Amino acid sequence: MAGMKIESLHIGMKVRHPQAGIGVVKGLTQQVAEILFDEGTRRLSPETSELEMVEEQATINGLQIPLRQFVEQAVESVLDHLGIDQPDTTVAELGARWNKGRVVLHPADPTLQTKEVPLEAFFHKIVMMRNNLRVLEQKINAHPQLSDGEKFEMQQYITRSYGSMTTFNVLFKDKEGQFRTDA
Repeated sequence: MAGMKIESLHIGMKVRHPQAGIGVVKGLTQQVAEILFDEGTRRLSPETSELEMVEEQATINGLQIPLRQFVEQAVESVLDHLGIDQPDTTVAELGARWNKGRVVLHPADPTLQTKEVPLEAFFHKIVMMRNNLRVLEQKINAHPQLSDGEKFEMQQYITRSYGSMTTFNVLFKDKEGQFRTDA
């Protein structure tokens, strides 16, 4: 089996060795890769050690797509994966009676200026907070090093945060999008 070229490796990359299993590249010289495996670190020549790439690789040279479009698609994919809505998509969750509305903040001191914010922008921030709380909740519940007691304690803070945010449930078109304290 033909080996890999040292140039195709990078620090942090996962590789597979027939005997040692999967490891992570920790260092590189002109001819040797230092790789951390479960049983310890090995210094190997990629060209003679039958290393294989574990991670899928991408080559962008010669890609026939505008860079802006490529970056926008990548960002959209990341936002979707993280569950973060874009402002124009959150407006669909906004109750119809609030469309094109404004949030107006009046200071107690009449000499100070009133602050007005488009309701869509305000609502977007609320939806982002809801989504971030949901992701935090999932990460806590799936965390391998937290005890059940620690998870429960942290979950209580999230539940109280949801409770504080229920004031804004009136803005949501559907109940499914609202802040809940019963979950």
